Amino acid sequence: MITISHATKRYGAATVVDDVTCTIPGGGVTSIIGPNGAGKSTLLSLMSRLLPLDAGRVEVDGLDVATTPGKDLARTLSILRQENQLTVRLSVRDLVGFGRFPHNNGRPTTADREHIERALEYLDLTDLADRFVDELSGGQRQRAFIAMVLAQDTGTILLDEPLNNLDMKHSVDMMRLLRRLADDLGKTVVLVIHDINFASCYSDTILAMREGALIHQGTPEEIMTPEVLHRVYDVEIQVEQIRGNRIGVYFA
Repeated sequence: MITISHATKRYGAATVVDDVTCTIPGGGVTSIIGPNGAGKSTLLSLMSRLLPLDAGRVEVDGLDVATTPGKDLARTLSILRQENQLTVRLSVRDLVGFGRFPHNNGRPTTADREHIERALEYLDLTDLADRFVDELSGGQRQRAFIAMVLAQDTGTILLDEPLNNLDMKHSVDMMRLLRRLADDLGKTVVLVIHDINFASCYSDTILAMREGALIHQGTPEEIMTPEVLHRVYDVEIQVEQIRGNRIGVYFA
């Protein structure tokens, strides 16, 4: 469970996360939606201590992210940022192995190698394990980074726009994978996502942000209404029920 109390982040006179208070349930998938500049990625960075809070508090499974030693925090939560640039050429297996660093300080054990192989298998990357990451397609590369996060073996996984630069097929595959991480492995998955329909179909909880503030939190059924979506995006969005999912139609 993630508890956020009055989280605030400012850059000069601009407040990019404005007094956000909420509780993200443990287990399941939580999506953070909202227009550009809503503060979604900044809030995710505050949860992971990639950015310091200017005010407020964030706790993950009872640990204060501002004061918990880095090694302990890295065993509790992991984050995949939007930009994943490698400065050295690595094989897929070596990249996934970085996820074990909080546990072994760079001295892998047999148990670490087992975690790595399980993550490769879970992400269907075993046959690609010895390929260099820069030789992979966009979808394969994203799966390799997810495997690294999975190998870190934390209860909470934070993902900043994991569908970025993925085509339709790979986006569906990624969302199915994240759903499996929650359902099969009991992970708490929190992601920033732009596509409201992916959020609707695959999430248990949705946080809707605008101008730095959290303006709605609820189930997909509660968030995917024309009234709520208009308040979030300031555009008319028709909502249709398709195969049990609420789908927003906003291109017409």
